[in-house]
Amino acid sequence: MPTPTDCRYTKEHEWVRVEGSVGTIGVTDYAQDELGDVVYVELPSAGASVKQFEKLGEIESVKAVTDVFSPVSGELVEVNEGVNDHPELVNQSPYEKGWLIRVRLADSAELEALLTAKQYDQLVAEAHSE
Repeated sequence: MPTPTDCRYTKEHEWVRVEGSVGTIGVTDYAQDELGDVVYVELPSAGASVKQFEKLGEIESVKAVTDVFSPVSGELVEVNEGVNDHPELVNQSPYEKGWLIRVRLADSAELEALLTAKQYDQLVAEAHSE
């Protein structure tokens, strides 16, 4: 699956797609592939605050439980209830139906600390070559 160029990425394999002042956050295709079949997603409630690079929740797969970190700081405005009911959406559609949360950004300048799609692809390629 090609890496969407309209997102920014963390080194921990989360993405954020910003529209206006709201960022949609999820895990990358690479992350969901490494996790294996996702069976449970634990996310905070709307109204919670998240901080850049701090833990925002967990994803449980048949292989492991993995922390999810926020690529940006802000107020959580929406949780994808679809992944609570159907966690496999994270595997099936990580950039569309399998998003996790939406956040009202506290500081759009934080996006500069994130990777572009090209930089993220390079990071993944290096991980595969090790």
